[in-house]
Amino acid sequence: MALEQNYRVGLIQMSCGPDPDANLDKAAARVREAAHEGAQIICLPELFRAQYFCQREDISLFDLAEPIPGPSTERLGAVAREENVTVIASLFERRAAGLYHNTAAILGQDGSVAGLYRKMHIPDDPLYYEKFYFAPGDLGFKAFDTSVGKIGTLVCWDQWYPEGARLTALQGANVLFYPTAIGWHPAEKQEFGEAQYSAWQTIQRGHAIANGVYVAAVNRVGHENGDVRGNRVEGPGLEFWGGSFLADPFGRVIAKAAHDKEEILIAEIDLRLLEETRRNWPFLRDRRIDAYGPIVRRFLDDAGSGTE
Repeated sequence: MALEQNYRVGLIQMSCGPDPDANLDKAAARVREAAHEGAQIICLPELFRAQYFCQREDISLFDLAEPIPGPSTERLGAVAREENVTVIASLFERRAAGLYHNTAAILGQDGSVAGLYRKMHIPDDPLYYEKFYFAPGDLGFKAFDTSVGKIGTLVCWDQWYPEGARLTALQGANVLFYPTAIGWHPAEKQEFGEAQYSAWQTIQRGHAIANGVYVAAVNRVGHENGDVRGNRVEGPGLEFWGGSFLADPFGRVIAKAAHDKEEILIAEIDLRLLEETRRNWPFLRDRRIDAYGPIVRRFLDDAGSGTE
């Protein structure tokens, strides 16, 4: 049986300013540019319409949220339709009054919303106060059909969890996309910065190896204080470390962006390599699915019984 055709992905590493409309204009332009460079599936970074506002808890910032379908999906869907590409757009979704999600919308070649993934793991750390804004995802881990094959998308904090990557890959995704907003606390960068970035890249390369898939991490870049139309957080802010990359099923980084500038990465998904890697490393074949029941427990005590 013949494999599907190889295809090209585009990863948009961009900076985000205080004007959401200007950010949307930039995103639309970058998607067109990636399409003109041959990308067939194009992924934007997490919550690209604004600077990373979760650096503080401010009830007025819920006004940034929008419905899906809505203004962003309409604008980017038109670009997807005109350029004949699939677009992954990470948005602040207003699902209902008082109910919001951090959501990745998959926009098909016809411009429609072909699928939604709502971020499952929600962090609550200094300058990453996402639990204030987002309800946890309730759609589960999903793979989506596109014109070139199945893909999966998770979002940022999800990238540290092997369970999400596995469950998405088991549904047939050949590429796992992770739109991301992650950076350094300036006071920590000198001591921990290199190790933090290395850990972030390493865990995702591990997902590629363990599941025999491509993994695309798409980060923003630049220093931000969460400035939204002049309303900002006082203090050191965050330095988003860029470094977007694509890893192949062997875990090799085949494309990588700089830490300090905007870039568009274009790279090929080689389905023959995916097939060959899984044949030589048959992790899916050798999984002991009969022995994994305790994984659904929060923790196991010394006696081996599960605790929530």
